[in-house]
Amino acid sequence: MPARQTERPGRGSDPRPGRPRRTARRSVIRSIPLLPAIVLLTIFLLGPVISSFYGSLTDASLSGAAAQNPTFVGFDNYLELFADPDFPKSVILTLVFLIASAIIGQNILGLGLAILMRSSNRLVRGMVGTFVVTAWVLPEIVASFAAYAFFNDTGTLNSMLGGIGIDGPNWLYSFPMISVILANIWRGTAFSMLVYSAALQDVPTEITESAEVDGARGWQRLAFITLPMIRRSISTNLMLTTLQTLSVFTLIFVMTGGGPGTDSSTLPILAYQEAFKFGELGFGTAIATILLLVGAAFSLAYIRALKPEVD
Repeated sequence: MPARQTERPGRGSDPRPGRPRRTARRSVIRSIPLLPAIVLLTIFLLGPVISSFYGSLTDASLSGAAAQNPTFVGFDNYLELFADPDFPKSVILTLVFLIASAIIGQNILGLGLAILMRSSNRLVRGMVGTFVVTAWVLPEIVASFAAYAFFNDTGTLNSMLGGIGIDGPNWLYSFPMISVILANIWRGTAFSMLVYSAALQDVPTEITESAEVDGARGWQRLAFITLPMIRRSISTNLMLTTLQTLSVFTLIFVMTGGGPGTDSSTLPILAYQEAFKFGELGFGTAIATILLLVGAAFSLAYIRALKPEVD
């Protein structure tokens, strides 16, 4: 008799066909407790975004017939926005404000302060931490008025310059963007410092000490050891500070009001002016939608950087 042949499953087949189905069923069951959170996120996050986008496609206003019965105008608000000479200037000012105060200012200064606090004694850590964190824990409106009082033509900065014989300019009028950039750096650096202080705690001292024994200088240890090891913290902090800075309104509004003229009118200021000063709610909502897209573009770039490397 011929030998009985036993049929064996292939290498890539599953000997238990029902297993994938059971695994999928378990995944669905495990995700059921998340349904309330997903519903709430959809209602309170996605809902306003959809409502805002629809509002940007209407001629809604604060007065007149359009205030009660706005009509659908399609992309007319966006076409008018792109033809407005103030819009590209506002976009450029927003990017300058974002790059200078958040991506460069807060991150570099925050990292420097975190390294300083890690290598200094307890007294220095306490003084630096108290001075920096105080600006962060202040209510935004209080910090905005404090920055206004500092950069005003009769404020603290010019009083200090006058004490050494220098006649300071009207900073808020002559250099409005520099003033609000420095104020935002002062306001937000503490967050970056705390993030990087926590990240530096996870860098093994044995690695840096070995590099120091091998002759690596301080900047070499920072560039080739510390920064690569806290890369994910850097990307996370960049994303958070970018989104926070894109939405800064109170600080600029209190210090300069977007002026003089439109010299410090970032996208949030421009959206407020169009919507509530000139009453064009649909037009102002279109600007807010563009700001949302800018934030989404930066977020996608940072999320891509946060993805784990695949060998």
